[in-house]
Amino acid sequence: MTNNKLRYPKKACSIITVILLTFLFAACNPTDEHTGQLSGALDPELRESLSVEFQSHLLNHILDPWYPASVDEEHGGFNTRFDYRWNPDAHQPRMIVSQSRLIWTASVASEFVDDTDRLLSAAEHGFHYLKNVMWDHEYGGFYNQVNGDGSVTQNSDGRAIKQAYGNAFAIYGLAAFVMATGNQDALELAIDTFQWLETHSYDPEYGGYFNYMERDGTPLTDGFNGTPPKDQNSSIHLLEAFTELYHVWPDPLLEERLFEMLTLIRDTIRIDPGYLVLFSEADWTPVSFRDSSDQVRNENYYLDHVSFGHDVETAFLMIEASEALGIQNDSTTHHYAKQMVDHSLRTGWDHETGGFYDGGYYFDTDEDLVVVRETKTWWAQAEGLNALLLMSLLYPDDEMEYQRYFLQMWDYINEYFIDHEYHGWFESGLDKTPDSRYGAKGHIWKTNYHDGRTMMNGIRMLNQ
Repeated sequence: MTNNKLRYPKKACSIITVILLTFLFAACNPTDEHTGQLSGALDPELRESLSVEFQSHLLNHILDPWYPASVDEEHGGFNTRFDYRWNPDAHQPRMIVSQSRLIWTASVASEFVDDTDRLLSAAEHGFHYLKNVMWDHEYGGFYNQVNGDGSVTQNSDGRAIKQAYGNAFAIYGLAAFVMATGNQDALELAIDTFQWLETHSYDPEYGGYFNYMERDGTPLTDGFNGTPPKDQNSSIHLLEAFTELYHVWPDPLLEERLFEMLTLIRDTIRIDPGYLVLFSEADWTPVSFRDSSDQVRNENYYLDHVSFGHDVETAFLMIEASEALGIQNDSTTHHYAKQMVDHSLRTGWDHETGGFYDGGYYFDTDEDLVVVRETKTWWAQAEGLNALLLMSLLYPDDEMEYQRYFLQMWDYINEYFIDHEYHGWFESGLDKTPDSRYGAKGHIWKTNYHDGRTMMNGIRMLNQ
């Protein structure tokens, strides 16, 4: 096996890195398999042990299973469909989100290992596929999905709808590739994507971005197929993408849009007591089915519920964006990021087994949240682990005891999500969905981005 020795990443602009130069673990009160008993602090020895675990996990469960297995030398791009034993599916569609995520992970992870050629070669392979196949050379912007032969996947009505969400991930992956290699063609493509969104998706009246567009870029200002025109998911990932792009292209307009998205998410999409509105009308009026029947609410669960995974993920993304912008003493962003993590812990955490549930609902503003979906997804736990470690550094003495939750989360992931036989992560926690053991290890929505990011951020935090 290749000697994959950990290296400190060159990317010094991470909020995690900055925070760790100031804060140390303190006042931890964990009870778990790592300590065996109550402890007063997460000491350096335990930090080192966890760092080694994260490094091993990054290599064995996130990088090695995907690269080079996902690299399709014959057709281009990445294969994403694998069964529980990592056997590839014969049918391999290409979605811009997963193609870009695999570029991002390979690019960033190249800074953590000695065998950089394997990862940067995979990232470059993905870049060429985005540039040559997934970019619309007639109208601009990225197609949402293409078939294995490179032909554009049409919607049921024959249209090739594009999304701000997918184009955001293209920017995200390309910017990381630029950071790792300095590739100017990739930077040009990332800038072209930003400018395409600015021309076609940006809403100068109410701010933010319309998620759906026709192939020629015409925004669907009323939404698409019953889905409202604006949403938190595309918004938070535009924030994420603009943050990444700003590190390699500090353009004034990009800076303006990055700040706008930060304040929009923090002050409009986030609402009290600390969660995100999932979907909104063009003027950011929230879409809610609270006053509807149980049947209507159930039918529209996707559009209206509390998503604990998105909330804890957004807490991290807001702080990361604020740091990239160089906002000094940004107590407002930190306050609301903490509020979102606290709300998720108080209302969406499984206090018996550990982990964040999928979703909850406020049936009445004066009543407590009710968990309405007790399953647990891999990406929410990964983002939760990342956010909990970050909060433990920012607020080591806080009554929420983030360190304890962080350790419990890692133990929960080890027991119910990591496949210690075939490697990788199960899609859902075995405590709630044991059949997930035999589910797909990869598909167009599941690659190595969420778990990869939390491992790499964790290594940065634990080693500084």
